[in-house]
Amino acid sequence: MTHLLLTPLNVGNQTIANRLIVAPMAGVTDNPFRRLCKSFGAGYAISEMMTADKALYAHKKSLFRADFTGEIDPICAQIAGGDVKKLCEAARFQVDNGAKIVDINMGCPAKKVYRKLAGSALLLDLDLVEKILNAVVAAVDVPVTLKTRLGVYDGQENILTVANLAQNAGIAALTIHGRTKEQMYTGTARYELIKEVKANAKIPIIVNGDIDSPQKAKWVQEYTNADAVMIGRSAQGKPWIFREIRHYLQTGQPLPAPSLDELRLVVLSHLDELYRFYGEYSGVRIARKHIAWYTGGLPSSNAFREAMYACQSSSEQYRAVDDFLKAFE
Repeated sequence: MTHLLLTPLNVGNQTIANRLIVAPMAGVTDNPFRRLCKSFGAGYAISEMMTADKALYAHKKSLFRADFTGEIDPICAQIAGGDVKKLCEAARFQVDNGAKIVDINMGCPAKKVYRKLAGSALLLDLDLVEKILNAVVAAVDVPVTLKTRLGVYDGQENILTVANLAQNAGIAALTIHGRTKEQMYTGTARYELIKEVKANAKIPIIVNGDIDSPQKAKWVQEYTNADAVMIGRSAQGKPWIFREIRHYLQTGQPLPAPSLDELRLVVLSHLDELYRFYGEYSGVRIARKHIAWYTGGLPSSNAFREAMYACQSSSEQYRAVDDFLKAFE
C-alpha cells in the first residue's frame, strides 16, 4: 500500500503531487532552491517570506523572492506583516504575480520580524489574527494557508485556539511548527499539540520541525496523523532528503547517500542556477552558504570554505568547488 505521504494532497482547489513539502526559509528557499528540491521529489515548496509593505515590493531582493519562473505548479507565495489592509494588498499582488496559493506567516521568531508585530508576534493578539485570516481569505480567489507555531511563550501555547480561528476563517491548510516563539530553534520540536489539533481539524494539518530523516518523517506523520510533513533546515545542503524519504516509504530501506560524483554535479548545477538567477555579484555571495552546507563534514572542509569565501568571481568560486570535490574522487 502506498504511504499517505506519497499520495496527492488537495489544498482548496489546488492539488499537490505528494505530501513532502519544502518549508519557507528566508534567504534559502529562493527559486533555484525550490526547483532543486522539487527535482528530488518534494511535491510542493513555499516561497521565502515576503513583506506586506507595498513600499518594498520594488526592491531588488523582493523581486527575486517573487520570481516563480520555471516552477512546477502550484506556486505558493508567503506573505508577512501585521496590517490587515497591507496583507490583503500583498495577497492580491502575489496572485497577480502567478501564485496559486497564498501562505500567511504567523510563525517567524526572528527579532526583526517580531519587533514589527509580525510573524509569531501576531499570536499575542488573537483578535488581530482573526481579522487578518478572514480579510485575506476574502481578498483573493485562491486558497489561503497559514504557517504558525504552538504559541509565543512556553506554558501559554494557544495553537488550539488559533487552529479554530483558521478553520472558521476558511484557511485551506494549516502548518504548525512544533515550537513556541520563545524556543526559537532550540530544544526539540513537540508534536503532542499538533496531534491534538489534527484530531479536531477538518482542514489539512501539516507538521513541521526537526524532521531530519526518512525514519523521522514517517514516525512524525504517523504519530500526529498529520496530512503532510514540511522540511526546512534539514534540506539545507541536502535537497535529496526528499528522494530519501520517498525511497524509504516505498521500500522500507534507507537510500545510500549520493556518491561524491553526484554531489559534485548537484552542487555545480546549483551554482550555475544561482549565477544565472542573481547575476555575478549576488550569485557568488548567495552561493557561499549553500556551498558551506553541501561540504560540511567533508575532510578539510573548514580550510576549503575559508579559501572559497575569498573567491570574488563566479568562475573562481565554481572552479574552487569543482577542484575540491574532484579531489575526493
